Amino acid sequence: MIEGLKIIDKLSPELLNEIEQSSIVKEVLKGTEIIREGQYLTSVPIVLTGLIKVFTTYNEKEFLLYYLKPSESCVLSFIISQKQEPSKISARVEEDTTVLLMPYNKVTDWLNKYPEFSVMYFNQFNFRYFDLIDTLNHVLFDKLDFRLFAYLKEKASVNNTTIITALHKDIALELGTSREVITRVLKKLESEKKIIQTSQGIKIIAM
Repeated sequence: MIEGLKIIDKLSPELLNEIEQSSIVKEVLKGTEIIREGQYLTSVPIVLTGLIKVFTTYNEKEFLLYYLKPSESCVLSFIISQKQEPSKISARVEEDTTVLLMPYNKVTDWLNKYPEFSVMYFNQFNFRYFDLIDTLNHVLFDKLDFRLFAYLKEKASVNNTTIITALHKDIALELGTSREVITRVLKKLESEKKIIQTSQGIKIIAM
């Protein structure tokens, strides 16, 4: 068995064997962009270890859609590959990651052939749908200080740390604003004793 496949639970030995025979396991270094906007996709990823950020861009600004953690798949990449249209999303590796790349045509076959695979992907679609709705609600209805603090907490959670080392300009890029605004709002959060800014990064002190 490919190391890491054990995290894909509730799949039959027959299906796991087909996945092993048809897919590629790839080690990807931090900072690598594995999906680019405009690219035609031929495979669907499942993260075995590590972390991947899925985002879109507008006017040279990035907009975070969601993170892919171990045992999670990018359902948007499956939709894009099936439609054979250029990708409208990008994906970048946030830490050294092991990813399973499944051919999209095989994924289609497995969805029809194996009920447990259909259930797994339905759960992924369901999870991502509500994840995107939550992101949209934050953008439309929350003030920037709330959005920024929620962003920092999620960043800390997915990286299993309380220190966020992202630069102000990178945070601004993901939240669709300017570095100066992020710097000002971080000072506000610090005055509210929610964070501390240190030489190591931004430390969350109120979860």
